[in-house]
Amino acid sequence: MTRIKWGIIGLGGIAHDFAASFKSDNAELTAVASRTLQKAQDFASEYNVPKAYGHYEALCFDPDIDIIYLATPNSHHAENIKMALNAGKHVLCEKAMVMNNTQLEEILSLADEKNLIVAEAMTIYHMPLFKQLKSRIEAGEFGKLKMVNAMFGSLKDTDPSMRFFNKELGGGALLDIGVYALSFVRYFLSSQPTDLQTMVKLYETGVDEMSTIQLSNDKNELSAVSLSFRGKMPKQGVIICENAFITVINYPRADKAIITYPDGTSETIEAGSSASALSYEVQDLSDTLLNKENKTYIELTKDVTDLMDKSAKAWGMDLTK
Repeated sequence: MTRIKWGIIGLGGIAHDFAASFKSDNAELTAVASRTLQKAQDFASEYNVPKAYGHYEALCFDPDIDIIYLATPNSHHAENIKMALNAGKHVLCEKAMVMNNTQLEEILSLADEKNLIVAEAMTIYHMPLFKQLKSRIEAGEFGKLKMVNAMFGSLKDTDPSMRFFNKELGGGALLDIGVYALSFVRYFLSSQPTDLQTMVKLYETGVDEMSTIQLSNDKNELSAVSLSFRGKMPKQGVIICENAFITVINYPRADKAIITYPDGTSETIEAGSSASALSYEVQDLSDTLLNKENKTYIELTKDVTDLMDKSAKAWGMDLTK
């Protein structure tokens, strides 16, 4: 059986999570790269990875590698993706994949030219729970879809040397946690929102610390998104249909949801495992490379980036600066 060979570029915390949970019937983790060779070697030793590189370019041009998981800072994603694509590698990039639509269009054009796949590492698109819920909703089991709402709030250290409040490092709630909320909303909406209204509060460094985003589409569906970097909120998503509403807690990697019916009765549905969220990404992307099918999550990345770009522009922000 053909096995897809993966490499990792950028060896921070999320890369450790990715390597620790790496599990797939059709893939293997083959190489890792850091700006420091010793760091790469230590990482490779910890996770039993055969190859370690002290330069990103060296991994990109390794002929054994099929796809690169990119876990560098947000502000470096565009240039790192282009480097990998120019070396002939497919890319799975950590969120937020890009800073705006301009970067996304350049990347997708290059990927199309090279006949390569580039996708955002958004766990929501791969969780078995959400695939089941979406199937039941589309089958009309709960009546027409009416609304999809999501909130996400964290209390972050305001030190501007940290990426969360640093514009040059791609800081701000929208890029860091808003991508989850918008991905949840867009995954369940029947079509891309055509109307967007938003309000924002900026921190003194110029990044967004709190915002609300209201969306609507041509199917008469509505959405509300609430984000905060200065107050803890539940990672809660709610899908409202005519004959039931579905509540999902910790939706970025959810494996359980509660369906509440008009008579007050409820149903709990469980599928998959939160602990396996990153391995679902590996499995789906490896399947896509082998079968050249199932690219829905790539299209969703375009839609969510468009919504983020429009939100930032409504605030008078240029996310690339």
